[in-house]
Amino acid sequence: MIRIHNSLTGEKQMLTPITPGVLRMYVCGLTVYDFVHVGHARMLTVFDVVTRYLRHRGYRLTYVRNITDIDDKIIKRAAQTGEPIGAFTARFIAAMHADCARLGILPPDEEPRATQYLPQIIAMVAELIARDYAYVAPNGDVMYAVARFADYGKLSGRRLADLRAGARVEVDEAKRDPLDFVLWKHAKPGEPAWESPWGPGRPGWHIECSAMSTALLGTHFDIHGGGMDLKFPHHENEIAQSRAASGDAFVNLWMHNGFVNVDDEKMSKSLGNFFTLREVLARLRHPEVLRLFFLLSHYRGPINYSLEQLEQADAALGRIYTALRDLPVVTAAASDYTARFLASMDDDFNTPEALAVLQTLTREVNSARDAGEEQRAAQLAAELRALGGVLGVLEVPPAQWFRLASPGLVPAGAPQSGASSAPGTSPTNVATPFSDAQIEERIAARVAARRAKNWAESDRIRDELVAGGVILEDKPGGTSTWRRA
Repeated sequence: MIRIHNSLTGEKQMLTPITPGVLRMYVCGLTVYDFVHVGHARMLTVFDVVTRYLRHRGYRLTYVRNITDIDDKIIKRAAQTGEPIGAFTARFIAAMHADCARLGILPPDEEPRATQYLPQIIAMVAELIARDYAYVAPNGDVMYAVARFADYGKLSGRRLADLRAGARVEVDEAKRDPLDFVLWKHAKPGEPAWESPWGPGRPGWHIECSAMSTALLGTHFDIHGGGMDLKFPHHENEIAQSRAASGDAFVNLWMHNGFVNVDDEKMSKSLGNFFTLREVLARLRHPEVLRLFFLLSHYRGPINYSLEQLEQADAALGRIYTALRDLPVVTAAASDYTARFLASMDDDFNTPEALAVLQTLTREVNSARDAGEEQRAAQLAAELRALGGVLGVLEVPPAQWFRLASPGLVPAGAPQSGASSAPGTSPTNVATPFSDAQIEERIAARVAARRAKNWAESDRIRDELVAGGVILEDKPGGTSTWRRA
């Protein structure tokens, strides 16, 4: 049985589908006004692994991840670039899809956009007004009356009295209560707007997810996820809206992934300490390095982005791919390692423990190889690849992995989005100047030199390749393998 930490109760609980064998999950996606950064990438990877694993365990999962394609930030940025909002968001949606594909993020089953669900949003706002959970303010906005919802604050563990005490002092005459939040914003000059019973306007951010999730998954579904920063107020407000509008339970399990920190401070655009995913991937040997970096920490805890952590992930993958190299591909068979892997993942998706199982299995592959047990080594390697595939790693042919260059990693504190050069790269930490074909030509020349017992020429070629970031591995009969440093 799979156990998942429920943010609503603060405890792990058994995953019990509303419909046996079937799961429905909604995850808050991106607001598309800039490129995906590493903090977003962690969320995307976490719920990609959750999706892969639930399906691996046999559940028929419907995964919905939304796109917010209208809000204040989008309007402001589109105005700055001089683009129509539709073209502006389309550009960043395309970039997001490309970045996700590179990181190995599987597409969701449904990817609703807020602007495509205006009828459902307007209908939900109207229902909240009819049920006396919302009101039209004097300025034309439609506001949610927080005091009307008795369970407000349960997800985040906050009390209304404490929230009011911490509210801003200035008076907002549009609100009956300082905690009330907007469901429908009246149109301002020059802003995009849609017609509604309350006049031209656009939806508030929180109502978008309530309308899209219930439209696609129903008024009661299994799992809702997102980043820790969304727990309050976004998810708190979603619960208040959705339950008040339908009278149903809304969500059984709430999952929240931890922050990505830089120097122990949350990575975010507002703080200016972020790195875009495409900047980071350009400095890695392969996107699997970043993926493994995320998986080496439990999804609920914070993770510190640093050069050292990325190097450790690169080295860990290198050790596994070394064990897999030159072994025949056979059909995987489950052993005790698979059982231990599943037990780790069943316990709230404990990827660090699952990866520890893979590392132990890697050592077993090497031991079997050293003992001359090639068939056993191949079978263990097949199991290792299969389990790695559940996490979205070990999907590169081993021979190819060692021919991938690592151009140089991005250290924390380097310039963020918009930097014209790769941060933290020194002249000695760059890609090899040799192409694969040039390396093969030099290896052939070195083999010929060794056959002619021209050891000086053989050593010269080896030194030239080493200086260019290529490591040769000599085997009986001549050089058979090489890899980039």
